[in-house]
Amino acid sequence: MAKILVEGIKLYAYHGCMKEEAMIGGNYSVDVCIEADMSKPSKSDNLNDAIDYVSVSSIVKKEMAVRSKLIEHVAKRILGKLKKIFPKTGFIEVKVTKLNPPIEGEVEKVSVVVSE
Repeated sequence: MAKILVEGIKLYAYHGCMKEEAMIGGNYSVDVCIEADMSKPSKSDNLNDAIDYVSVSSIVKKEMAVRSKLIEHVAKRILGKLKKIFPKTGFIEVKVTKLNPPIEGEVEKVSVVVSE
C-alpha cells in the first residue's frame, strides 16, 4: 500500500450558515489522502492503473461548487464521491479548510477532517 496526497487545492466557495457567506463566499483549501495498492502502476507506468490526481482535484472542485451550510457536509460528500470513483482504495481522508472564517476575533482557519 502507498499513499497519494493531493494537497492545497485552493477554491472559492459559498459554504456557511450565514446568508452573507452564501452571497459573498470565501476562500477554502482541500487536502486529500488516498491509500491504495500502487504495485501495478509503479510497474506499468500507465495512468489507467493509477489513482489519477487530476480526477481527484476535479471531484473536489465539483463538490465544493455545491453549496453546503457545514464544511462537514461538503467534506463527507467529497469522501463519498472519491470512494465511488476509486472503489479499490483502502483508506481516504479529506480535509476541508475554511480560511478566515467569520468568527469574532482573529481566527486564521477552521478545518474538518473525515476519513473512511
